[in-house]
Amino acid sequence: MKRLLPLLLLLALFVGCGRGAAEAGYQQISQEEAHEMMQQEGVVLLDVREQEEYDAGHIPGAVLLPVGSINAESAAAVIPAKDTVVLVYCRSGNRSKTASAALAELGYTGVYEFGGINSWPYEVEQG
Repeated sequence: MKRLLPLLLLLALFVGCGRGAAEAGYQQISQEEAHEMMQQEGVVLLDVREQEEYDAGHIPGAVLLPVGSINAESAAAVIPAKDTVVLVYCRSGNRSKTASAALAELGYTGVYEFGGINSWPYEVEQG
């Protein structure tokens, strides 16, 4: 029993910290899938970096909503309905995961996270 307890604690820690996209309420997709989805009408492309980063280069059509400013009011101002398809990205993929989980927690059901602009193989615009 003494040997089993540390193993169970380690397992509980691993399971608790290993919360994936599905458990967080959003879906993780490839950049290729995101690019295809962007062609659909009514999709919101959300850049969750800071203003300076957005100005230096962003995906055409992206709307800026920095991850640190996401709350019910700021999200509602950018995303028209809770079932809107929202494609979320940042610089490398870390903040986009945090932002996607925050949006899901606010009740958004169509959230898709696709990583960072650093590896985006398609068009990027300045300003």
